[in-house]
Amino acid sequence: MSRFAVGKHARGISDRSGFSYLLRRMKKEWTGALVGYDEWEQKQPQLDPRRKVVDPQALKNPRPDRVEPMVVYVDTIIPEIANFKPIMSVGQVGAVTVAT
Repeated sequence: MSRFAVGKHARGISDRSGFSYLLRRMKKEWTGALVGYDEWEQKQPQLDPRRKVVDPQALKNPRPDRVEPMVVYVDTIIPEIANFKPIMSVGQVGAVTVAT
């Protein structure tokens, strides 16, 4: 004994419009709704989740930072430029350290 209606004349009610359709011509949508063949819509591609793009976080061959001394030339001849002579003196540069 079968639990469901069988046969070519079985009818179903559309979940979207409420119209009666032949059960064999009805389709199930991606939402789970059983609708008529002329009401069926496929899932839109915008509803699919986007592919995750992961940016790399680490460097391939890391090197430590170089510590170079800070050299400031004020009112003196710069050794790299032999013919350079300052036009005017701007001020003095001093280094201040604060002990905590």
